[in-house]
Amino acid sequence: MTWNHPRGYDPMVACSRLWEEQTGISITWDKRSLQDFETYPVEDLARAYDLIVIDHPHVGQITRENCLAPLDVAEKAAEAEALRAGSVGASFPSYHWQGRQWGLPIDAATQVQAFRPDLLSAAPATWDEALDLARDGRVLLPLRPPHSLMSFYTLAANLGTPCSVEGDRLIAPEAGEAAFEALREMAALVPATCFEMDPIAVLETMADGGSAFSCAPLIYGYVSYAVVGFRKRRIHFCDIPSAGKSGPAGSALGGTGIAVSAFSASPREAIDFAYWIASGDVQKGLYAASGGQPGHAAAWEDETVNAATARFYRATRATLEAAWVRPRHDGYMPFQQSASDRVNRGLLEKHAAVEVVADLNRLFRESFKTI
Repeated sequence: MTWNHPRGYDPMVACSRLWEEQTGISITWDKRSLQDFETYPVEDLARAYDLIVIDHPHVGQITRENCLAPLDVAEKAAEAEALRAGSVGASFPSYHWQGRQWGLPIDAATQVQAFRPDLLSAAPATWDEALDLARDGRVLLPLRPPHSLMSFYTLAANLGTPCSVEGDRLIAPEAGEAAFEALREMAALVPATCFEMDPIAVLETMADGGSAFSCAPLIYGYVSYAVVGFRKRRIHFCDIPSAGKSGPAGSALGGTGIAVSAFSASPREAIDFAYWIASGDVQKGLYAASGGQPGHAAAWEDETVNAATARFYRATRATLEAAWVRPRHDGYMPFQQSASDRVNRGLLEKHAAVEVVADLNRLFRESFKTI
């Protein structure tokens, strides 16, 4: 099971065909919408599928449910070390939890910046410059949950105060209020429809031939839109604009990993495929050529891969390397939904930042209670 976008589905199908040619083992992929992919219970998927593409924040829940097989098996130790060494940013360790490896990165992503080079000579380097563009009606920002919370996370870390991954509070009140006010200022300048838009919706709008929107300063990168012919207009991607003094640091890490069901009748074959598709040669070869967004540095550094994507990988590498890893404890996923909803209510109903941050800290504290 993977997610319903060419970036998430096409490379899995293409690589599975090659795998069948090499091994005789057939793999069939199903797909879910992005929203379902982010929220559907992993345990339910694990009971229906041998191989599952997951988000790293699920690992705490996965550990409690015992629904995935750990991938750090003895016979794969050398391959695991090669993948760890070839990981882009924190992609590989983001699937490591309580001493075990629950997924292998096949797709690396974080919030970056998207812009239309035919409408904008250069992307904003600072948050203030992005605000100026928004005042001119040229900016979109995905604010549909959970993306509003992701932007809050990114702004907090970029301002020098990353959110906590454990403890009694998500963020110190003053720091949280500063991040919320920065998000509020931008949210008030972009179209109200942004509250209904995820990154795909924003990029689809920007890529339309008649669009006047030239920039999305915080958005999960989608390499598909940087490829000639994918849509009417090509979108370029680059590092996030800096709100603080640390450059493009603190972006909320995304991406996906491949995992193996604990209920699989063919665990060895599934693990073999997972390691193969995550390997450097496959990632920079067929996986990237089939529309994937690789998680291996071999692809991010490859000249052919970059030339086909307007240097997507090299242009966003600094942001990816300095990305912030979200909390991953059991209880985080419900928190992510409720916190995103609280951020949006605060933005739409003009709630005081102190009230919003207090609620976020309360929700975060409660997320550690036994489920």
